[in-house]
Amino acid sequence: MDRLAFNASAAITEMRLARQALANEMANMTTTGFKRSYDVSLKAFRAEGEGFDSNYQPQAMHMDFIKLAPGPLMATGRDLDILMNDQTVLGVQAPNGELGFTRRGDLQVNVNGVLQTGNGHPVLGDNQSPIAVPPGFKVTITQEGGIFIHDPNLPGVQPQTQIGQLLLRDASKTPLTRREDGLFKAHDKPTGADFASGPIRASVTTQALEGSNVSPTEAMVKLIEQSRMFEQQVRMVKASHENDQSGSSMLKLAN
Repeated sequence: MDRLAFNASAAITEMRLARQALANEMANMTTTGFKRSYDVSLKAFRAEGEGFDSNYQPQAMHMDFIKLAPGPLMATGRDLDILMNDQTVLGVQAPNGELGFTRRGDLQVNVNGVLQTGNGHPVLGDNQSPIAVPPGFKVTITQEGGIFIHDPNLPGVQPQTQIGQLLLRDASKTPLTRREDGLFKAHDKPTGADFASGPIRASVTTQALEGSNVSPTEAMVKLIEQSRMFEQQVRMVKASHENDQSGSSMLKLAN
């Protein structure tokens, strides 16, 4: 295989990560609190080895850091919906029991009385334990993440009792990466480890949710660019094959 076809095939293979990342982003454009993370670009590097003394081929360079740019605010009027302000993240319990972080704020109380996110992750308090809500009580969440309850069936104005404090962290100074289960973790910490909150006060906006920060327009532009790049590389492989066939035909005629 000549250099033209070799490099074109290598580019098609290396860009598979970009195609997978874009497909994931487009699938999560309507997911509450979803954050973009994956950036992929192609760079040329020199191939080493016999027969590759002057050959360069493309290699994918990628970064997977969570982009905490805000998504659109959606007012819901629901007491258990929260939107994380600035670069605040919420501590939740991962499926394996470890600590993870998320921006998803569509909270609910499950059948066991445990506060959880809309995709089933138990919400953790500042003691890193799940928050349990007594049956029949109404939950109110403050801007600072305090969890208060009161009995709506009792007459008159009832005093509210605090039962917990959301585990909120400001990640403005802490790069985050995505875990295998989709939750976030500090880049320089072991999986499941907590991290120190940054200088900005961690807080939430109640009765609101944050939409995905994936731009549909930007995603469609990327999709078109990747499709054109793929078509261009395929044409290069076909052109190389046709050149080989033409050369072989000419050699046969000469003989």
